Amino acid sequence: MSTEVSIAPSAARSRARLTRFSGDLGPWPVLVGLVCIAVGFQAANSAFLTPRNLSNLILQTGTLVVLTLGIMLVLLIGEIDLSIGAVSGVTACVMGIMSALHGWPAWAAIALAIALGALIGLVQSSWIVAFKAPSFIVTLAGMLVWQGAQLILLSDQNGQLRIEDSVITSIASNYLPRPVGWTLTMLVALAGAGWVVVRRYLSQRAGYGTNSLAADLGRVLAIVAAPIVVMLVLDSYLGVPYMLVAVLAVTVTLAVVTGFTVFGRHIYAVGGNAEAARRTGVRVGSLRITVFVIASALAAFAGILEASRGFAVSVNSGGGNAALNAIAAAVIGGTSLFGGRGRVVGALLGALVISSVQNGLALIGQTAATQIIATGLILLAAVTLDMSARRKNKGTRT
Repeated sequence: MSTEVSIAPSAARSRARLTRFSGDLGPWPVLVGLVCIAVGFQAANSAFLTPRNLSNLILQTGTLVVLTLGIMLVLLIGEIDLSIGAVSGVTACVMGIMSALHGWPAWAAIALAIALGALIGLVQSSWIVAFKAPSFIVTLAGMLVWQGAQLILLSDQNGQLRIEDSVITSIASNYLPRPVGWTLTMLVALAGAGWVVVRRYLSQRAGYGTNSLAADLGRVLAIVAAPIVVMLVLDSYLGVPYMLVAVLAVTVTLAVVTGFTVFGRHIYAVGGNAEAARRTGVRVGSLRITVFVIASALAAFAGILEASRGFAVSVNSGGGNAALNAIAAAVIGGTSLFGGRGRVVGALLGALVISSVQNGLALIGQTAATQIIATGLILLAAVTLDMSARRKNKGTRT
């Protein structure tokens, strides 16, 4: 018995050392990049770090974060979904039509849009699993189909439909009352700090290795300070936008699902080695379908957020580089294009990188072309780092 107990901490320490030297630095490279971006654009234009611009940046990033979280799940299982932008556009158009033209209440129109997104994901993923078709081709076909459907839906509205429902438009235009914002901030800070303490206690009780006390205390201070600083900045402008609460709710939910559930472990297992996962009893086909359904439902939710922000839907909703930006943000945040590696917090930070660069370039008067080029170069750098990390991992194993 004593031998088994002594082996567990040793194995945990060995895994920690392997992770430390395998090229996976977690979210730190993205955080350092964000700091450099903020410092650089603040030097170029002093308006970048003002509360007003940071609040606008949050609203600008919300849609991209939700899209990125969906595509992150798909990438984790080693697949790709090129249709998420078109899905967000067509579902938002359905919501707008049912609300503005047919008088549906907001909750019903929103529920229909999300259900339609889930149904689209079910159809596409079932096709992929049933015919063993490449997800790249199936979702590319889906992208073209849903873009065409979007054009048909708005053909009688001259390509644009204004949304008047105050509930829908308030998602991206209203803010929490100040007391509610501060209460939510303190709850988030306490929950984060409590999570670190509980995790340390459970690790010690199980006999596994833990971080040093100083490291965990530093983590608690950072977790407590981050939401308070964000709240101070937002409170000096208009407060906490409803969109931030909605996006954080989705982010936390996915973080729990991917990090602390059997379903989340199966996602990483399938992305790492689908055949090995199948032999251990994982229903790979069903899991793939479920992941695509979740991703498409999240795309629909992103379309709702974007429609709320623009007070309208149009033939351009979900178009342009929406899907490609989401893929770029996921990869920048550390999600591997080959499956099995990625974190929710990384996807969140990757989306913030994309939005920050676009926002900063717009502030200093750069064109949309420059913003697209910058995004492409950042993506190239992220993919290069991903490939380097994979080569280091292979070298470490051998």
